[in-house]
Amino acid sequence: MHKLSNKILDLHELEKLASNLCKDICVGDTYLFQGELGAGKTTLVKLLINNLYLLNNLSKPASIASPTFPILITYDLNSSQIYHYDLYRIKNLKELEELDFFENLNNNITFIEWPEMLISLPLNKKYYLINLDIISETKRKINISFNQ
Repeated sequence: MHKLSNKILDLHELEKLASNLCKDICVGDTYLFQGELGAGKTTLVKLLINNLYLLNNLSKPASIASPTFPILITYDLNSSQIYHYDLYRIKNLKELEELDFFENLNNNITFIEWPEMLISLPLNKKYYLINLDIISETKRKINISFNQ
């Protein structure tokens, strides 16, 4: 279980963090990424996806884009998938249900940017909450908590 409090990291250290986190990520895990626009949510997710591909002896995806407009982008691993959501444009639970969001949480690795609407819900799901705050152009303050 990963926990981190008020750790200030540059991009190189963020890459190391992603590599370390990936060693313990399992199918069924859910990670929520909070932070203002430009805080590095998508950058951290990209680093995690690339590291998961390396750990599974796969070539990295040619492109990892922010799913702001499609809302969901999936990536195939050997025996599972990574679901990368961006809920910035989602306004209510009905929209999430139309995406089969809740059914998809258990059988995949799930990364969710802009999860604010979910945090107030009783998800009946354990998840990691990663909060990124901008300190400077090259540094971010990271907090990671585990919520049951």
